[in-house]
Amino acid sequence: MVIYMLYMSKLFKRTKILATIGPATNSAEKVEEVIMAGANGCRLNCSHGSNEERDQQIKWIRAAAEKKGRSVAILQDLQGPKIRLGMIRDNRLDLKKGDELILESAEGFEHDGGMTVPIQYNLAEKVKVGEPLSMFDGKVKSEVVEIVSNTAIKVEIQNDGFIMSKKGLNLPDTDFGGDILTPKDLADIEYGANCDYDYVSLSFVQSASDIDKLKQILLSHGSTAKVIAKIETKKAISSDEHLEEIVKAADGIMVARGDMAVEAGAEVVPIVQRKLIAMCRAHAKLCIVATQMLSSMVDSPEPTRAEVSDVATAVVQGADVVMLSDETANGNYPVETVKEMKKVILYTQNHSRIAPISRLPEGEKEVYDAISNATARLAEKIDADVIVCQTASGVTATTMAAQRPNVPIVSVTSNPRVANQLALIYANSAFVRPYSEEFGLELAKELKSLDYLKTKEGEKDLLAVIVSGDKDKVGTDTIRVRYI
Repeated sequence: MVIYMLYMSKLFKRTKILATIGPATNSAEKVEEVIMAGANGCRLNCSHGSNEERDQQIKWIRAAAEKKGRSVAILQDLQGPKIRLGMIRDNRLDLKKGDELILESAEGFEHDGGMTVPIQYNLAEKVKVGEPLSMFDGKVKSEVVEIVSNTAIKVEIQNDGFIMSKKGLNLPDTDFGGDILTPKDLADIEYGANCDYDYVSLSFVQSASDIDKLKQILLSHGSTAKVIAKIETKKAISSDEHLEEIVKAADGIMVARGDMAVEAGAEVVPIVQRKLIAMCRAHAKLCIVATQMLSSMVDSPEPTRAEVSDVATAVVQGADVVMLSDETANGNYPVETVKEMKKVILYTQNHSRIAPISRLPEGEKEVYDAISNATARLAEKIDADVIVCQTASGVTATTMAAQRPNVPIVSVTSNPRVANQLALIYANSAFVRPYSEEFGLELAKELKSLDYLKTKEGEKDLLAVIVSGDKDKVGTDTIRVRYI
């Protein structure tokens, strides 16, 4: 039985890998290597590169996915209101505790070496006196002491340090009033609606209304991409009730631990991560854990023990996805990093079971979630080899995955977009086939004949639990057990 589990785990990695494509992987060969090594999705960061580069990267990803014979998700990551310093003379300005610094957003203003520096966003319209403001990933902390003009604010520096050109600013207590979609974001959304994106992630989400606004914009452009809310602001995590409203509004969540640590404090990150994974499981939403998972592998061929523990913890908690950022975008060992992450996931899932969720989701999908729960428990009780989900929208497979069964899930749909989106869902391997009444059973037979699905040692037949519904109705209503 142990040998069987290890074999199956090589085929069915339950927690998925999302790899960021950047300079280190910006070629057809590298993209293919990353996907062949185990990446289930690719993140294209709109903060860097051009639309033409992303068009080419999408073609490379789709070609590699076709060669592998597997669906691969593509995520468009919007930059959001990432507030940055402008250009600073000599690329450095030293600061002392007690210094007063003016941040000026007037068009055409250039730094002359003094204590007034340019910024790329007009904070004078948003901030209030007394609010904290940190710069350079939290290395320099300050407090707003004056609104100098309609384009400038004054801050008092609270520690010795220095700032550099283009470094980011964080304002954890500032209310941006839903103004988190920048003109660049809107242009990227419009352009991306005609591209082959499966997911769009929204940066610096503060409330559920931010998600609703983006969904309406995507709908107006005819996009079928799902929305991922990046949780990284102090306001987003202000209460469990507020956070859960964001989870319910979104199609998925990204635990953006880097900016969250700066905005809310590093000590809150592990607790928020645990809460978000639990909430996403309860509401059958995708959950991505991101930032510095194997960051030492940017420069080293091996991860630290702390990083291995970090990845394993996310797996044990039941995250759908663990994400690589600089490791695959700018690192020296992008392919090796994916392989190392896959190795940690496989070992962890084979030596630690995921606890069942404590409650079913509330709302209109209650019946479907109950059916998924029953299917997962049945599959484990009869020691099934596989759960097969026939799905049109992906809801059946997503709610099934939310149960975190210790059984592989194979999903079949006639919609390529749905299959790509399911590529990031826990334990799912998604396939596209023309619809028929029995296309789930037919796929299971096909995969068994190809040795993709194998029976337990000493067994002749494959034991499958097939869950499906009437294609002309919304929802799942049928559970069948079949020997193949």
